[in-house]
Amino acid sequence: MSTAAEVSATFQQHFGYAAPLLVRAPGRVNLIGEHTDYNQGFVLPAAIDKEIYFAIGLTQGTDIRLVSHDLHDSCTIATGQVHRTETQWANYLLGVVAQLQKRGVEVPGFDCVFGGNVPVGAGMSSSAAVECGLAFALNELLSLSLDKMTLAHAAQKAEHEYAGVMCGLMDQFASLFGRPGSVVRLDCRSLDFEYYPFNTEACRLVLCNSGVKHSLADSEYNKRRQECERGVEILRRHYPKVQSLRDATMTQLETHRDELGPLTFRRCSYVVQENQRVITACQHLEQQDLAAFGQQMYASHAGLRDDYEVSCEELDVLVEAARTVPGVYGSRMMGGGFGGCTINLVSPDQVENFIRQVGAVYQQRFGRDLETYQTSIVGGVSEVASNG
Repeated sequence: MSTAAEVSATFQQHFGYAAPLLVRAPGRVNLIGEHTDYNQGFVLPAAIDKEIYFAIGLTQGTDIRLVSHDLHDSCTIATGQVHRTETQWANYLLGVVAQLQKRGVEVPGFDCVFGGNVPVGAGMSSSAAVECGLAFALNELLSLSLDKMTLAHAAQKAEHEYAGVMCGLMDQFASLFGRPGSVVRLDCRSLDFEYYPFNTEACRLVLCNSGVKHSLADSEYNKRRQECERGVEILRRHYPKVQSLRDATMTQLETHRDELGPLTFRRCSYVVQENQRVITACQHLEQQDLAAFGQQMYASHAGLRDDYEVSCEELDVLVEAARTVPGVYGSRMMGGGFGGCTINLVSPDQVENFIRQVGAVYQQRFGRDLETYQTSIVGGVSEVASNG
């Protein structure tokens, strides 16, 4: 877990000159709307104060020299030979360079040290923060004048092509477009977005880490995507206007339940219902009805567990334990699934009690301590003052 100052100091030790640019890129939480982004649906993320820091300087040479502060590892590659490497962490960064090169940008040699405090594998999108931080930094250093949405797309494609994860746009969008004290609803089809105030004085975001590590590239993530596409293919035969599950209705799914088969039906019905939950949840936020908002979160978890089947025993235990604690508005698994964190909306005066009670249940059930994080909502990727 490193700070901006430590990353900057490592840069100077490693490369022997002061870093010209310091950047912070936040991880994200998603309050509701899981696995909807690649189905052109709605999501409701926020950038949080778990961040990746970068120290970056352009050089006169033709080498890209990357250093992972947290992993004590480095990787060097020529700008003219950017490709996927055996060094997995470096691929997230090299993928961004490759995307800029595809756009005709001549990327010169540069030095980069990065590190931070986004827990890896906990569903807070450390990979998107890494991609977006570098994309933002190179945009600044090379005066490219690319807008934030363009940077988000470049970072997303980097993950597709260099990390092998066919992610939607939400993680990169949230890291770049975050706004303090607000969550943002993104329409993943039109890319229209709208901010909703989220009062963290009335309600705290507490993440509980199941301790189960998930590797999305190796997991069922890409398979779920294919299952949804299969459902769309079947529905389109009957309803030509259904271009994605965003267009489908529960009535249509029920009508063709037999043709879809039980598995595809469950996957598709989860996505259709989750999209509606995001819309309903935003109405509850506007009415400042946290209890009603929390009920949508519980329903989201049930769908992820039973219909989309991306939960695991540890996540289910955490959500059930949260239900029994006073002052908890809602709880659900967050992220791709198969591990990572639950996100919990907790009344400020009950946070300590929540952590104690849920931790005790987890310890008793699995024999290990529960790691928790209290997070606040912050702004998106930005430059850091060099004394930071």
